[in-house]
Amino acid sequence: MGIITGAGVQGVMLLGGGFFRLPDDLPDVFWRYPLYYISFHKYAFQGLFKNEFIGLEFPSSEKRHSHTMISGVKILKNTWQVEDSYSKWIDLAILLGMVVLYRLLFLIIVKTSEKIRPLIRALMRRSQKQVVQVDY
Repeated sequence: MGIITGAGVQGVMLLGGGFFRLPDDLPDVFWRYPLYYISFHKYAFQGLFKNEFIGLEFPSSEKRHSHTMISGVKILKNTWQVEDSYSKWIDLAILLGMVVLYRLLFLIIVKTSEKIRPLIRALMRRSQKQVVQVDY
């Protein structure tokens, strides 16, 4: 059951991460706010793209501007719609923060279920009434 749930969450996060559909093309209601911003794929993709493209220049493919170079930052903004207001290290810090947050959340869930499970079992035992069969 856990693997199925985890795969489902991963699929939804991947769809809302901005790779299959660019961020400006995501519907606003659910996919952009809040799913796009809580998806760790967003920060992983943007950190990867910033690491690979910032500082590079590529030759233009237009024939009339044969000597023109296109910067990696321009490709990030126009093609991949990557936010350039912060660096790749902020993306990495957000990812590490998510790891810590999810681990703490999992620990809280496990410890809470360990404490609640005996209470639920005791409550279930009390609610089960003995069935008495009467012969006439």
